[in-house]
Amino acid sequence: MRFFSRVALPVLLLSSLLTGCATHSDGTAPLNQRTWPICSLLGGLVGGGLGAIESSAWAGGGAALGVLAGGLICYAQDGDEDSDGVFDRRDSCPDTPQNTEVDNRGCPVPQYPASVKPAEPVAPQSEVITLSDQGDVLFAFDSAELTSAARGTLTALMSKLNNADVVSIKVVGHTDSQGSDAYNQKLSERRASSVAAFLLSNGLAPEKLTSQGLGESQPVADNNTEEGRAQNRRVELQIGR
Repeated sequence: MRFFSRVALPVLLLSSLLTGCATHSDGTAPLNQRTWPICSLLGGLVGGGLGAIESSAWAGGGAALGVLAGGLICYAQDGDEDSDGVFDRRDSCPDTPQNTEVDNRGCPVPQYPASVKPAEPVAPQSEVITLSDQGDVLFAFDSAELTSAARGTLTALMSKLNNADVVSIKVVGHTDSQGSDAYNQKLSERRASSVAAFLLSNGLAPEKLTSQGLGESQPVADNNTEEGRAQNRRVELQIGR
């Protein structure tokens, strides 16, 4: 019993000393799992010194026990050398730089670039040029033949229509409500085709051009007045860019 007391007393004192040095709640203690060789050295010195208090014969044994106990005590400590919030024993990525977000293994969380919302597609620009009998008369009465005034107006537009940013031109013919629906439909188609033919003859690319007649179906003014009917007798150039 006396032998046990002499052996255990230095070890217990050494354990208390190293445990107090090695355990800090914030993980910044100087003695911890990764510094066990230093703990063994300190344990040997302390153990030898405590053993020498009893007798010189106990100094060597106390030192040996101190080396073993010091190393084991410090190796068992959970420090946090890189201060990432994960104790060293479970830290798979030691020495993580400060202020780095880590996972439960202590390894940096992968950083992905912020997602970029794709740009909204830009709607193609469009323009409608309206030629009507409200200004110069486009066609002779009950005819699809262009007047000289209409040809002059279309010729003046050719530079714009041939611009490189113009990808399509749709010629749409309209009539007033005088006459039957069927007749006005045919007349609007002939007038649209007449304008398209004139544009082609002046160098407009055929692949850009289409034509359509809508008869009296889409009036823009009152067909009960001459002024309104003049506005309804029209050709639209629907330009796509």
